[in-house]
Amino acid sequence: MTFFLVASAIKVFLVLNLILVGVALLTLFERRVCAWMQDRLGPNRVGPQGLLQPAADGLKNFLKEETAPAMADKALFTLAPIVSFIPAMLTFGVIPFASPLPTKWGVVPMVVADLPVGFLYILAISSLGVYGIVLAGWASNNKYALLGGLRASAQMISYEIALGMSTVAVLLLAGNVTLSQVIAQQQVAHAWFIVPLTVAFLIFFISAFAETNRLPFDLPEAEGELIAGYHTEYSAMKFSMFYIAEYSNMVTASALMATLFFGGWDIPFTTWDSTGDPSVFKTLATLAFFSIKTFFFLFTFVWVRWTLPRFRYDQLMALGWKVLLPLALIYITIEAVAIWFFRAQLGWAYGPGMAWALGGLNFVLLLVLVLWLDRGRIVSGSVQEEAA
Repeated sequence: MTFFLVASAIKVFLVLNLILVGVALLTLFERRVCAWMQDRLGPNRVGPQGLLQPAADGLKNFLKEETAPAMADKALFTLAPIVSFIPAMLTFGVIPFASPLPTKWGVVPMVVADLPVGFLYILAISSLGVYGIVLAGWASNNKYALLGGLRASAQMISYEIALGMSTVAVLLLAGNVTLSQVIAQQQVAHAWFIVPLTVAFLIFFISAFAETNRLPFDLPEAEGELIAGYHTEYSAMKFSMFYIAEYSNMVTASALMATLFFGGWDIPFTTWDSTGDPSVFKTLATLAFFSIKTFFFLFTFVWVRWTLPRFRYDQLMALGWKVLLPLALIYITIEAVAIWFFRAQLGWAYGPGMAWALGGLNFVLLLVLVLWLDRGRIVSGSVQEEAA
């Protein structure tokens, strides 16, 4: 018992610090990728190749003066960044990031808390972050900040439903919401869920951008309309905590996409990583592959931000309510009937055959979806009115 308590404490310490350091380096990574895409140099002065720029930015934020509006609600104004920051730190705790690590005292699972409620816990905790944004807008006593907070709450509610419903398809195949069991199901079948659940991944992927307030869904902080949005009145470390929360949510969303649809720490085209006795080499190898998968989605977040323009707010809401929500409901119905047919009528268990059969169904559904959207007539929600 003492060993597992110590192991849990070490995992909490390491994961928390790795996320904080990783978020700092992620800000540098985004600035360098942005500069590369725009044919600029980016930060390259502080330290070798600019590697110490995050440290300089952090030191600057610690030393800057803390300001607060005279008419702000002081308690809630201080509480808002904390409420936004803490859920972002808690959500990564249930994601397995490597195969179990053997020690002389026992085998240690490479997850901070292997909860039986799995990704339901992530959906529940991550949705609490919007309270911090709304509190920041209201407590600032600034109309622009308040509008940014209200936009954030409407956006989160709109896309949280579609994001949650896309994970129902994962539950239908895995039969379990524990993330370690979701990974195990993909390993045993030698078929990641991206093949049979392509449409679900697409819905989850789009909703993840909205949930993390990233372009093209960063309407709560649209500088052209709201100055800076919900954090207009914030400075120094309070301001930084909102961005730490945003980047932490990016890391969690990327890790969750890798876990639910790309096998988590599973190494493709191999079986040794999930069979036989655990070893340190297996743990390190699976940790490396999990990091690569997560990093790929983080790069995609950055890539999309510096490629696509921002939506109008009516377009954003129309996409959530008129497209993603009905699409998720229809998709779950079709997928459930297909899974029932393969299992109950044909007697198939989940494996490569069932995965590719469902993959063919998803391909057909994607073709129908592209024809249905028809270059924005439904997404925009206002093209026909403008033409009239």
